[in-house]
Amino acid sequence: MPATTILHQAIGIDLGGTRIKGVLLDTRTGEVLEKRITPTNDGETNSWKTVIAQTVQELKASTSEPILGVGLAAPGLPNTDNSAIACMPGRLPGLEGFAWGDFLNERVWVLNDAHAAVLAEARFGAARNISNAAMLTLGTGVGGGLLVNGQLYQGFFQMAGHMGHMTVDADSDQLDVTNAPGSLEDAIGNVTVSRRSYGRYKSTHELLDGYAQGEPIATLVWLTSVRRLAAALASIANSFSPEVIVLGGGITQANDALFAPLQTFMDLFEWRPSGKKTTICKAHYEDWAGAIGAAASFQ
Repeated sequence: MPATTILHQAIGIDLGGTRIKGVLLDTRTGEVLEKRITPTNDGETNSWKTVIAQTVQELKASTSEPILGVGLAAPGLPNTDNSAIACMPGRLPGLEGFAWGDFLNERVWVLNDAHAAVLAEARFGAARNISNAAMLTLGTGVGGGLLVNGQLYQGFFQMAGHMGHMTVDADSDQLDVTNAPGSLEDAIGNVTVSRRSYGRYKSTHELLDGYAQGEPIATLVWLTSVRRLAAALASIANSFSPEVIVLGGGITQANDALFAPLQTFMDLFEWRPSGKKTTICKAHYEDWAGAIGAAASFQ
């Protein structure tokens, strides 16, 4: 009787607004065996679907072994069986309800892109061997996800972990895309830098340059943002009691300019019964976390 073949390679696709990233992953070790990156061309009707199909075929052709399946990380909320994105208004027309398994003729697992990043960190990165963790991705917006008892927690309608939409300033008249007033995303996301800095800075990178030079407006805006991030993290620690909170996304490239004042504010805000202190660390994976985590969903 022939031995059963044990499959251990999977393809992960990260569908972003500007780029589509694909990996062939060894799900035992986290080794990226092959990778691809292609512009999304969001404005061109459905062209990104063709790009994804081509990427999958190229990655399959790069290995002599059969694959476990294709993990697809995308913005929006997946449906209940993780076969499609159920809700993503305003971006990537044609994504909502699209049946990826039928289109690719493969076993496909669809998940939110921030949830995929959590899986990458939980399986092979900063939250490896951790049972309970939270992750926030700080970039244009603020995404996130939760690992509970070693498993990705998606919650009702797959909405769990959208911690960027928690309110950190209830008196604000600014509503984010979910109608949350004064959200964390509004407080630190790159998308609001110009408004927060009275038009002086157009990006977090520019803001941090000003902060490094001691410019007063940049200093005020940046430290206010980090203070609100600390308040959010303290609330997450109180609500979920994770062992680790992982921070990823482009804003974490600020390194000490972010983590040093953040720790100062956490020392003020975090409840630490019996000396318990939540570890806050930088994500191991950067741009490829979504694709790696999508493939890791087959582990």
